Amino acid sequence: MHDKTEVAAVQMEPKIKKNSENLEEIIGRMRVAARSGAELVVFPECALTGYVFANREEVLPYIEMVPGPSTRKLEACCRELGVYTVVGLVETTGNKYFNTAVLIGPEGLIGRYRKIHLPFLGVDRFLDPGDEPFKVYKTGIGNIGMFICYDCNFPESARVMALMGVDILALPTNWPEGREKVPKYVVPTRAFENKVHLVAVNRIGWERGTGFIGQSKIINSRGDILAQAGKEAEILYGKVSLAESREKRVIFKPGEFEVDCINDRRPEFYDRITKT
Repeated sequence: MHDKTEVAAVQMEPKIKKNSENLEEIIGRMRVAARSGAELVVFPECALTGYVFANREEVLPYIEMVPGPSTRKLEACCRELGVYTVVGLVETTGNKYFNTAVLIGPEGLIGRYRKIHLPFLGVDRFLDPGDEPFKVYKTGIGNIGMFICYDCNFPESARVMALMGVDILALPTNWPEGREKVPKYVVPTRAFENKVHLVAVNRIGWERGTGFIGQSKIINSRGDILAQAGKEAEILYGKVSLAESREKRVIFKPGEFEVDCINDRRPEFYDRITKT
């Protein structure tokens, strides 16, 4: 049985409107991570397109189809390397445009997630909110779920995937200056309170006057930080245990101090959360 999964977080600086150039860098970083033993390689939000677009019309030439030419190239790379990856892009379908993350593996395109919670920031100001529910995908390296940046500020996002049996949460982000408390406090909390592994991957650099803070993190299901980045481009690595994330009961002292973050819930008192 596969238990230990080596994950990698690629902190990079995507170039706005440079999809081909960004894709080339993504594939190059995937190769580096695979040579170091990574089985899951996670990239930032909008890694293919850049983020700080001025309006909806400006982003149109750079939106991607899923599946499409870029995802097919990523599929070929995943098959060659035998790895899984999560990559952020701007997706089009009909007349709607989404901030999307795709999950791709050796078997091809596995799934996508369209960002549900949109801040008034960058390209999110002009995109459509996600129209599909959270999903958890069963793979050969564990059950993988995706959410994007601002989603992690809504604890329901991670919790619903925890209830669906997720082992590893991939969180592509574009945290700008002023959001330092999110990687410092919020992300470790999402891992700890749900007892799941979390790979949070931010971008770096400046884009049209907006500075991005880096500070990517790999956190295990105990809330321990396995690896964390500064503000430079780098690849983080961490090994996580699927068995650990699936055992929700924590025994501090048998028969005297035990907690279970799933079975100790009282959802009959939570109905207010889902009311609009």
